[in-house]
Amino acid sequence: MKVLIVEDQQRLGQFLERGLKECAYTAKWVGTCKDALDALAESPYDIIVLDLGLPDGDGIELLRRWRANGFNEPVLILSARDSVEDRIKGLDVGADDYLPKPFSFEELLARVRSLVRRQSTVKQVVLEHRGIRVDLLSHTVQLNGRPVDLTSREYALLEIFMQNPGRILTRTLISEKIWASNYDVDTNLLDVYMSRLRAKLETSPLRPLFKTVRGVGYQLL
Repeated sequence: MKVLIVEDQQRLGQFLERGLKECAYTAKWVGTCKDALDALAESPYDIIVLDLGLPDGDGIELLRRWRANGFNEPVLILSARDSVEDRIKGLDVGADDYLPKPFSFEELLARVRSLVRRQSTVKQVVLEHRGIRVDLLSHTVQLNGRPVDLTSREYALLEIFMQNPGRILTRTLISEKIWASNYDVDTNLLDVYMSRLRAKLETSPLRPLFKTVRGVGYQLL
């Protein structure tokens, strides 16, 4: 289970990262909005622990941006802003839980476990299509029973298609979900990644896996 910690206080961030790792979570700590966006672009995460007072932006706006871009994983706000109004605002924007500072690490762990349990009951754990098997918990991919080695972005790209088989996905939609912005839409970056996926997953040129919809995007057949 991968946890991203977004916290500007170095001492607290490192404490949380170390504590979660000791409890068998895969944890990464970052201290700014920019680093958080970069971390999500590089690799998917199962849960985010988010501070609101960040040096380069407001955590509320960061959360609002994530939700607008389709990031639906659980977010636990961890903040010194502990008024009822602050909690309501955070939950309304899209947070799944709100823990005010100061806090007990044991309580934070309990809330993380609760969010993980809640998410696992509503989120399909394994996606399968045409011999491809994607395990969303272990972030592994198999093709006809054999493991396929994908980079983090190749995996994130495949996951989007596996969650939307048969649907034509626009270049803008894909780019926003993979890079958290659409600045790559007019470049060939997406085409490069699609080419890599085809090379790793298509077993026969007579049975293409992906269809290029010219001028629009791509479709998983």
